[in-house]
Amino acid sequence: MHPRPALRIPATYMRGGTSKGVFFRLADLPPQAQQPGAARDALLMRVIGSPDPYAQHIDGMGGASSSTSKCVIISPSTRPGHDVDYLYGQVAIGEALVDWSGNCGNLSSAVGPFAIANGMIAAERLRDGLVEVRIWQANIGKTILARVPVQGGQVVEGGDFMLDGVAFPAAEIVLEFIDPSDEGDDGGAMFPTGNVVDTLDVPGVGQLEATLISAGIPTVFVNAADIGLSGSELQKDINADAQKLAMFEAIRTAGALRMGLIQRPEEAAQRQHTPKVAFVAPPADYTASSGKTIHAADIDLRVRALSMGKLHHAMMGTASVAIATAAAVPGTLVNRAAGGGPRESVCFGHPSGSLRVGAAVENASGPWTVKKAVMSRSARVLMSGWVHVPADTLR
Repeated sequence: MHPRPALRIPATYMRGGTSKGVFFRLADLPPQAQQPGAARDALLMRVIGSPDPYAQHIDGMGGASSSTSKCVIISPSTRPGHDVDYLYGQVAIGEALVDWSGNCGNLSSAVGPFAIANGMIAAERLRDGLVEVRIWQANIGKTILARVPVQGGQVVEGGDFMLDGVAFPAAEIVLEFIDPSDEGDDGGAMFPTGNVVDTLDVPGVGQLEATLISAGIPTVFVNAADIGLSGSELQKDINADAQKLAMFEAIRTAGALRMGLIQRPEEAAQRQHTPKVAFVAPPADYTASSGKTIHAADIDLRVRALSMGKLHHAMMGTASVAIATAAAVPGTLVNRAAGGGPRESVCFGHPSGSLRVGAAVENASGPWTVKKAVMSRSARVLMSGWVHVPADTLR
């Protein structure tokens, strides 16, 4: 037997917002994995440690949660007016699946710093202050502007910006999602059905009001009270309850069918990343997962969302865009929970704390559209070097 050395691939492990992922330069991937397909998926799954029947990711870089089972591929952009192309893969934990159907808003905040650190931004642009990195989000075909603090040509990571769901302060990175509706190949309007509220017929649940929106990421919003919840739930209240998780998957599947994202219910299992499903409630006092009290007077509404079949510990960045956009449109369930009326921003409570997001929407000449959504995040490098993958991963 002649042992083959493991593949040794340059990589950077980064936190972006409330997520973590393994970042690669496209040119550093093995030739077979530089193109979409089975080889690339096999490589990224092995990097993360999936599929793992133990759901622990002991033999990989993943963290056994939807927030930490992620890979990112960055390359200099070939699209005019952009600096880098950003491709995101959500790696399933227990299944052999990489879902490419949407973006990760949290890891979007790490793309600009990665691009700067890897020489993808011209040195003359790296003046002290905020440097704007223009990102082409290749999964959904949209532009993201990241304003990254720089000093002496280097990314500034330290600062006093606190993001609920992240233990330590860091430098603030402002993200602007340009025209975030109309999700890539799926097409369609911001409200795919043309309605700000629809009625879904959900097996095991019955008829259920829902706002179906495609902004940031396709999202199905329902009222917490309509499904027997308060809106103040934490992860432990949902993720250990198989019956509740099954209910949310049924809601997600019904929403995906109505939005035209899938044609048959069984297709939902192969499209786990999208759509998201979230439930909303008016503001109320509650205790966040950190033990901090979130006061009703400090928030406009409460929102909880599921990612890859489990309640998220904070809030996905893309779902935050959907929240901001839906809140700005009178009559949606999100807008109603926030008190109704026109608004340009909301502060919503999530399991780890609260977050303020904003969106600019209009319907002057027809259907509702969103011009941009804005939020703040932070990011930093956790490790840089090489990731090692067994040689037989790529055959």
